[in-house]
Amino acid sequence: MVLLRCRNLPTCSLNHQLIHYFHSLSSSSSLSIHQHPQNDLLRCNSRIRELLRNRRVGEARNMFDEMAQRNSITWNSMITGYFRNGQVEEAKLLFDSFAGKNIRTWTTMVSGYTNNGKLEEARRVFNLMPERNVVSWNAMINGYAKYGDLKSARILFDGMPERDTKSWNTMITGYSHCGLLREARELFEQMQNKDIVSWLVMISGYVRSNDHVEAWNMFSKMHHGGVRPEQSIFVVTLSAITGLNSQTLIKMLQTVAIKTNFERDVKVGTAIMNAYTKTGKLELALDFFKTMSQRNEFTWTTIIGALSKSGRLEDAIAMYNQAPEKNVPTQTALLTAFAQHGKIHEARRIFEEIKNPNEITWNAMVTGYAQSGMLEEAGMIFQSMPVRNIESWATMISGLSQKGQSEEALNLLAELHRSGMVPNHSTFTSSLYACGNIDSLECRKMEDVHQVFNTMRVKDIVSWNTMVSVLSHNGKLVDARTAFEKMPQRDIVSWTAMMSGYAQARLGYLAFGLFLDMFASGVNPDQSSLTALLSTCADLGVAKHGKQIHALVFKLGLDFGISIGNALIFMYFKCGCEDGFQVFDEMPDRDVVSWNSIIDGSAENGFGMKAVELFEQMKSEGTRPDQISFVCILCACSHAGFIDKGWAYFNSMNRDYGIMPLEPHYACMVDLLGRAGHLYSAEDFIENMPIEPDSIVWKALLGACRIHQNVELGRRVAEKLFQLEPHNSGIYILLSNIYASLGMWKEVGEVRTLMRDRGVRKEPGFSWIQIKHITSYFVNGDKTHDRAEEIFSTLREFVERLKEYGYVPNTHFVLHDIEEEQKENALLYHSEKLAISYGILNTPDGSSIQIMKNLRICGDCHTFTKLLSKFTEREIIIRDNKRFHHFRDGSCSCGDYWRMPILLEGNKVKQLLMNLDVAEVNQMQNTMKPQLMSIEARVAAWTSLPEEMGRPCKYCSMRMVKTMSHIMAISMIRGNN
Repeated sequence: MVLLRCRNLPTCSLNHQLIHYFHSLSSSSSLSIHQHPQNDLLRCNSRIRELLRNRRVGEARNMFDEMAQRNSITWNSMITGYFRNGQVEEAKLLFDSFAGKNIRTWTTMVSGYTNNGKLEEARRVFNLMPERNVVSWNAMINGYAKYGDLKSARILFDGMPERDTKSWNTMITGYSHCGLLREARELFEQMQNKDIVSWLVMISGYVRSNDHVEAWNMFSKMHHGGVRPEQSIFVVTLSAITGLNSQTLIKMLQTVAIKTNFERDVKVGTAIMNAYTKTGKLELALDFFKTMSQRNEFTWTTIIGALSKSGRLEDAIAMYNQAPEKNVPTQTALLTAFAQHGKIHEARRIFEEIKNPNEITWNAMVTGYAQSGMLEEAGMIFQSMPVRNIESWATMISGLSQKGQSEEALNLLAELHRSGMVPNHSTFTSSLYACGNIDSLECRKMEDVHQVFNTMRVKDIVSWNTMVSVLSHNGKLVDARTAFEKMPQRDIVSWTAMMSGYAQARLGYLAFGLFLDMFASGVNPDQSSLTALLSTCADLGVAKHGKQIHALVFKLGLDFGISIGNALIFMYFKCGCEDGFQVFDEMPDRDVVSWNSIIDGSAENGFGMKAVELFEQMKSEGTRPDQISFVCILCACSHAGFIDKGWAYFNSMNRDYGIMPLEPHYACMVDLLGRAGHLYSAEDFIENMPIEPDSIVWKALLGACRIHQNVELGRRVAEKLFQLEPHNSGIYILLSNIYASLGMWKEVGEVRTLMRDRGVRKEPGFSWIQIKHITSYFVNGDKTHDRAEEIFSTLREFVERLKEYGYVPNTHFVLHDIEEEQKENALLYHSEKLAISYGILNTPDGSSIQIMKNLRICGDCHTFTKLLSKFTEREIIIRDNKRFHHFRDGSCSCGDYWRMPILLEGNKVKQLLMNLDVAEVNQMQNTMKPQLMSIEARVAAWTSLPEEMGRPCKYCSMRMVKTMSHIMAISMIRGNN
């Protein structure tokens, strides 16, 4: 009784307390403390442990200091208490001052350090131990396993002089928590003496890895082996059965529970009921609930939650009213039910009725507000919480990231990290989801994410996958690959995350290399991985690889779903292959992305009218166009010159669909007007935009000035662009080309000087072609290729033969002040011509050729390729940085609209017109001949042409009338009048 009273007077000295109470007690009621010092030491040690369990560390230390006698238990208890309360330095100081250290004291230090994540300090102490027992070894191994350092754990395990069952279980648990079930199973099978914990760890590991079949097999093996299952085994096995969604297995396990007298166990019974609810058998769960002889608060909360999740809120309320106790757990369950059904005010009312809400209750309220989109209110509840656990942080971070407040989510993650609390998988995954929503993550935030990831005790495969994905998304591919290589185990998501990173960075060769490694490792691709590869095929323009992946979809028996179909459409059209139409037609289901892909593909490949038809078909079939749909159709109208249709679609966006046009839509309209020659109308359109025009809008107008050689407007637009993007070489090149096309060589020199002064470099033009999996690259005048002499000879031969068909090199496209003969030579060796010649030399006669070019094809190469397609009887496909050009039988899918009209006077006009073939001359002649009566009539005729033929403005029509006289003259000369 003395020490019991002493504990209420912690500030008095121990001796003073003992003397005071000794004199106050009669000799018959108590014995002197000095007669039984051992009993008092035990009581003091017990009291210290009690204080430490209640986190009253200061009071425990005061008692420790005032004790006249201490033993090793006293010291070890105090050291353990410091560690459990996170006071690592105080524990170390106390350890250092203890002269009577025993093996348990040393082991306590090892365990304390490992439990606080300080593995290096733990290993230092472990190495200094004068002697070790199996408990010491287990403590160090457990520390390594807990933090995922399984290599170090295994080295220690293999070096143990003796092992007990806990040693084996610790190692198996480490492997299991890291998803290394194969390694865990190997150790498990080697165990001579398995206990119930060994079986529990293995079954739990398979459940955690979603291998529910193997979890059930493990339980069956245990049961048939004569091992009697315990409560925890039943509970975890029921989780496996839930994953298998098998009512039959639930009944089988229920039978086993009856035979082993566990059916009436409230935890097992609740788990059986919960399994029924999770497998969609709510009525069976309710029937089982009625038969339960014992129910605890978890039983009631489980059934209330199940009713709520099934949409039966009224039944959930009725069940709550039947509960014998309206305690915090049941009230929290009802609060959650209200929140799930959007009744946040009712949830708040329940919350305020709870006198002492626990952490689960607070978290439920935060979740309710977050799910209702009321993040401000969720934040207020979060800040008001007296104690926050890791779930509180996870809930808030998840809510912020899911509602798009990614910066705030990452800031909260950093705050969590600074608090010293280790995040769980949910917190980290939500944080990384937020990272994925930020286009370019700041280095500081990425460091925060790295630090948090490194502090996680156990990293499951989801955490690793998310980390790889976020690093890839933010362009940190080296770090992503490092993390990928460090992964203890990889699944299809791991491989896909890394491949997607390479695909996003346009490192297709690395993506394909990784795909082959994945295949070799025995992992079969799924829809997501194949979608990433199809994106890579599209970027590289390798239709052959894309077709192989298309075949692989069927070979593997994968579902030909919307995502695969959309990826195939995108790939085929990006490779200039019309098979995209067939894929679209064969798709059983389509979404708006499917329609956008087919419309955009049609536009890029020169099928403007087809794009319009598809857009109208989309609307008629009930698919509502979105922002991207209108970008696609406006782009199609721009490429095809459909001015009226373009205006109609643009105006319908807000009027018919409530979609506000954004910068890409305005850029398309400027491009549409500019290509048609309505330059000043395009400028007025920009000036009247309700939003600030960006560089894309102004560049569209500058490109139109280049086509129509409007130097005054071009100079003005370029000045605006220099302010927006002073280091964009394309702007300087466009302005320089305008000057060069008009012979303004002084101004050309000034632009080039300006580029040098500002450190702006022009992107060199190059073309490439892939033949038999080998990609060959060419630059202008490239003589480095192994077969350069043969390529040049073939090209010169083609030029001479085509001249017989009327081809005249159009030196207007040589933007240098050099002699005419030099200009012709410069045109001759453009990179696309070299690539075409190489392709003809290395492919069978009549086969198609596909060329890729990083810049826009020039007009002379365009004319040359048209004539060459007819002469060689081949289809030649060129993808430049704007669109596809399909050259067949002397014509191009673009209809030449992209370069019309470049109107020059005198000899230059004649040179341009000589590039037209007979069919083009006849078509234009038949259209114009009846109108050549007067200037006014001619102008009226041009402006009344259908927009499909590229109706120009009146200014351009006047100039085109002059052009027509040359057409007529050339036609007569050729004898085609």
